[in-house]
Amino acid sequence: MYKEKWYHSPWIIGLLFAVWILIVPVILAIILIIKRNKEMKITAKKWEEQGFADLIDVKERVKILETEYQELINKKTAIQKVLEKYAPILDLNETKGKMVSQIEELEIKKNNILSTVNDLEALADLKEAANKMTENIDGLTTKKQEIHNQIAELQQNIIVLKDEILMQSFGFYEAKYGFESSEAYQAKLDEIRKRQKELVKSKNATHHSLDWTIGDDRKKGKEFIQDTIKLILRAFNNECDNAIMKVKFNNIEVSEKRIKKVFEDLNKLTDMQRVSITRSYLELKLEELYLKYEFEQKKQEEKEEQQAIKERMREEALALKELEKAKEKVEKEEKHFEQAIEKMNKQIETAKDKDLQKLYAKLKELEDQLEETKKNKEDVLFRVQNTRAGYVYIISNIGSFGEDVYKIGMTRRLEPMDRVKELGDASVPFTFDVHALIFSDDAPTLENELHKALANNKVNKVNDRKEFFRVNLKEIESLVRKNHNKTVEFTKLAEAAEYRKSQQFTNDLLQVVS
Repeated sequence: MYKEKWYHSPWIIGLLFAVWILIVPVILAIILIIKRNKEMKITAKKWEEQGFADLIDVKERVKILETEYQELINKKTAIQKVLEKYAPILDLNETKGKMVSQIEELEIKKNNILSTVNDLEALADLKEAANKMTENIDGLTTKKQEIHNQIAELQQNIIVLKDEILMQSFGFYEAKYGFESSEAYQAKLDEIRKRQKELVKSKNATHHSLDWTIGDDRKKGKEFIQDTIKLILRAFNNECDNAIMKVKFNNIEVSEKRIKKVFEDLNKLTDMQRVSITRSYLELKLEELYLKYEFEQKKQEEKEEQQAIKERMREEALALKELEKAKEKVEKEEKHFEQAIEKMNKQIETAKDKDLQKLYAKLKELEDQLEETKKNKEDVLFRVQNTRAGYVYIISNIGSFGEDVYKIGMTRRLEPMDRVKELGDASVPFTFDVHALIFSDDAPTLENELHKALANNKVNKVNDRKEFFRVNLKEIESLVRKNHNKTVEFTKLAEAAEYRKSQQFTNDLLQVVS
């Protein structure tokens, strides 16, 4: 900022002009004015180099200079009048010319200063505009952050409210209650719902105060709060019921988040009325959610278990029916051969010597057949009496399940292939190939041992009733020999005739098209 020297001050210059009659003071005053203006110009140049700091002070200083300059002009005019009046006496024409020249120079300097002032004002306006733009940018940045926050909140809402696009919970669910039966779950559900009703009835489901007035009317205020309690609980219960009704394995966590978010949102909506749902009521709803899920799971397990039991009973009934038929058949055959032998013995007694050799040969054949029949009868009777005897089968279906996937099951049928054919019905596109049929006096135990040893190779690791395993056939063969002391034949290569023909047909068709 320009700091004026004492001998440049207007009152010093004015004093010098006052003694104009001496001429020298007037000239000195003009010189001081010129030097003052030069120093102002130097100061202005420094301002420009330094970025025009303190623009507001510069404006005020310029106004002061303009005022001072105007005063000098007025004084100049007065001096000119005086000089013109006393020119004949002092003959100051030459001095007047010089002063006029100096005044013109001052005029030029004045215009330069005014131009500089205009530039400073323009810069000040630019700076003000820049400040406004900075403020606008800051405001937009704040709004941008708010929008980002809103987007994040909306994305959270999508996670909570649109469970159909969120398959988050494909992992294993760990049961929180683990009751043995659906009846136990139903009893616990009834208990939880009863506790919820008790909280509502005792007015402990919400935090609230009935000390409320509407227009100085306490009764209306109390009714207003009671209506608010009803509305918030009704809304919360409806949302919870909807989430609980739709709970599945892939949305249980989403359902919990949804209930918690509804809890928070409703409490915010009634914050002004000082009404909010209690945490204990929320916990009961979450308990109901998980109980309902496990209840439905248990019901499904029981249903599948009942189906498995029915399937086993059907299999047992078929096996028993086959065994009874086989028993009747071998007993009938045994009786037939006994009668045939008895008849043959009578023929031998009355036969001639030349026919005896043929009759004895025929008798030997009948006796062998009777022996075979008795052996078959023993086997059938053993199977009838020993309900654990049966066949463990190892089968594959490359066309349906791919390579190295085997089903290991058990049947008590006399003819195990009947069971294999049933498994290859319309539920799969191709028939099964048999790799081994293993008869065992304790088929369920052998089957169970194989299943336990291959537990980590199960295709379906959730449902134990699915008996498919992804494993090499050599490993199965090794396990069978380890757990079964009889010789077993394994068919290593799967014929998969229908599948391979289908593949060949497809390849031929592609070659024709290409």
